[in-house]
Amino acid sequence: MTASVAALAVERVQLGVRIEKRLVKVLKGLAEFEGVSLGQLLEKIVLHSFEPMRGEEGEWAASPHGKRALAAIAQLRQVYGLDYDVHASRQFREGE
Repeated sequence: MTASVAALAVERVQLGVRIEKRLVKVLKGLAEFEGVSLGQLLEKIVLHSFEPMRGEEGEWAASPHGKRALAAIAQLRQVYGLDYDVHASRQFREGE
């Protein structure tokens, strides 16, 4: 039996952000896979990134993705040519 969770009232705002094109495609595909909106997926990812893993504070954060989602992410990365990793954002330069 699962405990009931009380609804939490939130106010969402429109946010204009620019994100690398292939990453957006993977995020949209993952949101569709998860059956949520892109905004809901981003909220989930960000909230999980705020939760440190016990004993690894500042080094590791909890991942919201299970094995099925990680497999879907790997496929989406391949389909959309997302060939960089977590550290690549340091090298991102706008335009060509």
